[in-house]
Amino acid sequence: MYKKIALLLLFISSSLFAQNSEIKGTILDEDNIPLMGANVFWQGTSIGTTSDENGKFTLKKSPDTNSLLVSYIGFKTQKIEVTASTSLVIKLVALTNLNEVTVSKTVKSTTNSYTSSINVQKMGQKELLKAACCNLSESFSTNPSIDVNFSDAVTGNKQIKMLGLTSPYILIAEENIPSVRGASQAYGLSFVPGTWVESIQITKGAGSVINGYESISGQINYEILKPANDIPFFVNAYGSTEGRYELNTHFNHKYSDKLSSTLFVHGNTRNSKNDMNDDGFLDGPIGKQVNILNRWQYNDAEKGIVSFLNVRYMKDDKQSGQVNFNPETDKLTTNAWGSEINTERIEISNKTGYVFPDMPYQSIGFQNSFQSHKQDSYFGLNQYNIHQKSYYSNLLFNSIISNTKNKFTTGVNFTYDAYDEYVALNFTKDFSRIDNSVGVFFEYTYDNLDDFSLVAGVRADNHNRLGAFITPRLHIRYNPWENAVIRASAGRGKRAANIFAENQNLFASSRSFSILNTDGKLYGLNPEIAWNYGLSFSQTFKVFGKDSEIALDYYVTDFQNQAVVDIDFSPQQVVFSNLNGKSFAKSFQAEFSIEPIKHLNIKSAYKYYDVETQFATGQMQRALQAKHRFFTNVAFETHIKDKGQQWKFDVTYNWLGKQRLPNTASNLPQYRLDEYAPSFAVFNAQITRTFSSTFEVYLGGENIGNYKQDNAIVSADNPFGGYFDSSMIYGPVFGQMYYAGLRFKIK
Repeated sequence: MYKKIALLLLFISSSLFAQNSEIKGTILDEDNIPLMGANVFWQGTSIGTTSDENGKFTLKKSPDTNSLLVSYIGFKTQKIEVTASTSLVIKLVALTNLNEVTVSKTVKSTTNSYTSSINVQKMGQKELLKAACCNLSESFSTNPSIDVNFSDAVTGNKQIKMLGLTSPYILIAEENIPSVRGASQAYGLSFVPGTWVESIQITKGAGSVINGYESISGQINYEILKPANDIPFFVNAYGSTEGRYELNTHFNHKYSDKLSSTLFVHGNTRNSKNDMNDDGFLDGPIGKQVNILNRWQYNDAEKGIVSFLNVRYMKDDKQSGQVNFNPETDKLTTNAWGSEINTERIEISNKTGYVFPDMPYQSIGFQNSFQSHKQDSYFGLNQYNIHQKSYYSNLLFNSIISNTKNKFTTGVNFTYDAYDEYVALNFTKDFSRIDNSVGVFFEYTYDNLDDFSLVAGVRADNHNRLGAFITPRLHIRYNPWENAVIRASAGRGKRAANIFAENQNLFASSRSFSILNTDGKLYGLNPEIAWNYGLSFSQTFKVFGKDSEIALDYYVTDFQNQAVVDIDFSPQQVVFSNLNGKSFAKSFQAEFSIEPIKHLNIKSAYKYYDVETQFATGQMQRALQAKHRFFTNVAFETHIKDKGQQWKFDVTYNWLGKQRLPNTASNLPQYRLDEYAPSFAVFNAQITRTFSSTFEVYLGGENIGNYKQDNAIVSADNPFGGYFDSSMIYGPVFGQMYYAGLRFKIK
């Protein structure tokens, strides 16, 4: 009998245990409306789930804790002690009362994320308006993370650097679709008008595997204005003392609650022949550009569909060289040295996303882009023509593993590039080719919704020239205390160096071109491979009661192989070869910002670069790269009056330390340069007067201190001789430049 009682008790206890092994509940707001997608998890564990469309959830009990955390965007996180197995009814309280909103703090124009595992800095439109920002290459003058300089003394082209490396090592994307690459690498940033840009995200170090394998030193992603949120009409007019005039107009129309479209029209012209340094060459090119983008957006929130379609056409013509150059009579002759760069670009792209209505954490995205980039150009007697036709496709799937603390993105990616490339230098050759690749990727994100997160990604690609290879990347975030974040990252990048398209500044010289062929599949060279490692720390705090922030980061890029561009072997020659030795770029940046009084923001940064490469003559610091840089930006706004009238003042100071110049010791004495360029500083400033919420004017100046580089063009007096070189640029070519403009909106 006792045995039967014991068996009965065992059965009852096991039944009770089975009944109590999970809990159920319903999550509601203050109005008893079910909340779908709320996070429910046991504190200190990874055991969790999300609520369904009726706000209901079922969760296994944890043997380690009875504390249940419930969170939902826009609501206060609740902690509940579960002591019984009865069904729970949990009501969440909204964080804010939307009937009364008080703005107590001005939104920063540039923000650093404290919750992202990846080191991302976001520049908003407010930051972009601090300078004239005529195109994307000029959008970073107020940001210390990006270095901007002229690539040569002839074309007027500006190049950017990140972590001490030039733009080919940066993945530049338009809404996460690679845009400036291949044939467009040299001038592509100048083909994106600044008024089109809604925001820019700057990622330091190895980026996400979702966007490809080419990123080495970082990623720049810019977002175009969204038709659904745009205003009916916008116009921006600009003119400068260097004879540059621009007009930007945006026309927006909403056809329905779901469909809207914006027509962006940009035009610019330069018609003044300026020679501020009296060397007989134009300080900047003359020419014109027409740029048109028609952008469509479709939103269906009920069905979870959003889609964008972009159709764009751009034509850009530039003429540079000697002041007396006439292309009709002097083209490709020794009558006078001149250059023309004529570019035509067509783009069609589409992005479509679908969010599962019953599972808001799960979505599918499909990206497609076709680009045709055609450039016909000559530089003195050198010719360079390239036509790249590209297709890019990316299919992504996002979801969770068990709960929203564990997310993943996976997909497949395809690229196709057909190059028609013709060079006529000291040799003439057709480098036409077809490149294509297919890859798959998987990226896992873990976030404990508190102080730790990581992003671990890997992709496998097969490229017809680069071969089959794996790209791993890892990003880790930890918040050691309040308002502080530590990040670490590591990742591998691989890319095909387009040695001619990326080094067009060297065409404007008398150098002969040589390639030390290693039987590789890319101009006889092997692909570039590099690892990037990074560590960063950011902290917000109070200084005498004022909001302040400090950010420190250190990154190392270590090349396993590199397409080395050697301009030190001889001043009459440039040699392309694969790396035979060490090549690295070490970057340290310390940034401090403070708001000492309301509406006054001060941002300063110090940067140190150690960039070395093994050249034919030995291991040396990269030429035209300052080791030390200092940056300060001061921005002040007057208080906004009832009528929206306001003054805005912005001043930027950039100091660059000495830079090693390429070796010219074998030149004739009059064509030799010093071993190092001197340090110098540049001041820029802008004043904006806002008369109303729809109209404002601005006045600004660049290089106000009137610093000009001496001997910007070597042998400018004999451009067809053996010593001519316009690529030795370390500072401004022209002197002071002033501009004015206006912005008008119809809301």
